[in-house]
Amino acid sequence: MAPSFDNESSLFNFVVRDGNGVKGIVDSGISKVPQAYIQPHAEQIDKKSASKCEIPPIDLSKLDGPDHDEVVNQIVRAAETLGFFQVVNHGVPVQLLDSLKQTAHNFFSLPAERKAVYRKEVSPSPLVKYGTSFVPEKERALEWKDYISMAYTNDDEALQQWPIECRDVALQFLKTSHEMVRNLLEALLGNLGEELDDSKIDAFIGKKMVNMNFYPTCPNPELTVGVGRHSDMGTLTILLQDGIGGLYVKVPEDVDMEKKGEWVEIPPIPGALVINVGDMLQIWSNGRYKSAEHRVRTTSTKSRVSIPIFTSPLPTQKVAPLPQVVKKDGVARYREFVFSNYMNSFFGSAHDGKKSLEFAQINSN
Repeated sequence: MAPSFDNESSLFNFVVRDGNGVKGIVDSGISKVPQAYIQPHAEQIDKKSASKCEIPPIDLSKLDGPDHDEVVNQIVRAAETLGFFQVVNHGVPVQLLDSLKQTAHNFFSLPAERKAVYRKEVSPSPLVKYGTSFVPEKERALEWKDYISMAYTNDDEALQQWPIECRDVALQFLKTSHEMVRNLLEALLGNLGEELDDSKIDAFIGKKMVNMNFYPTCPNPELTVGVGRHSDMGTLTILLQDGIGGLYVKVPEDVDMEKKGEWVEIPPIPGALVINVGDMLQIWSNGRYKSAEHRVRTTSTKSRVSIPIFTSPLPTQKVAPLPQVVKKDGVARYREFVFSNYMNSFFGSAHDGKKSLEFAQINSN
């Protein structure tokens, strides 16, 4: 029997502690969103007033031809402005993308007890975590999302420890996207005067993780969020979204673009992947590249899935603005830190826009 969802502690136990997730609430037959999920008015997403981002996707196959420099310029321009762009002809087979979306739906339709074995407190593997919302213990309002997170160390451990229901396609996604990630990073770092060779690559993307996110249908989407306002903490995020839509990005105030300060939707493009700049790239570039503030809306019509790959430095890596960029800019806007300390700060509080960057910011008076 489902608990009373009006009682916050019994709802929290049902959703978080017992591993039923948001899907468990929806499956119980609710007709309205429980109070714990109702966002403050300022955080609610008005779908009607948002416009779509009309920037065409970047064709990565052209990196190998005479248009190489033009494509690099497109990648750099996107990173310097919105911090979000879409790519096609990226080297990940379209059949694999379809398979990933189906696999995510299959995983989240498993009985709660099959998923709950991967809850952080009981997971048989330190690489795998099943959860809900972001940091439920610290949030004023919960996010309408369940997820499974799979950290990558090597192929053998992934095949042994990732959930059998999704390990093969998730690992394939990681491996087939690696060359694309490297090419994007080479373009972005090369523009900053930093060459990317094999000895350096782990400093930038030594840590990788594949998530599968599930946003169940919601009776009152206008009151909730799937994910609250935030930027990603790592280097680059590679996101597969399905055809339903609901991903919104905030146009930064300090860039030469229309719609400054407005939220724009990143429309699904069949076969495309969404790329976004994370906080570490903003820091290495001394603020030249923009880690994108984004959020996700829920929907009342269909459950939505998305599958991101998060790339970041190894936890022991020291991070600071690149010296050649600081020399050119005349000032360092961020201090040096160890990435694991940034991670602890990031996961230590609820989503709150780009506040995560304050950990490293040097305040200029």
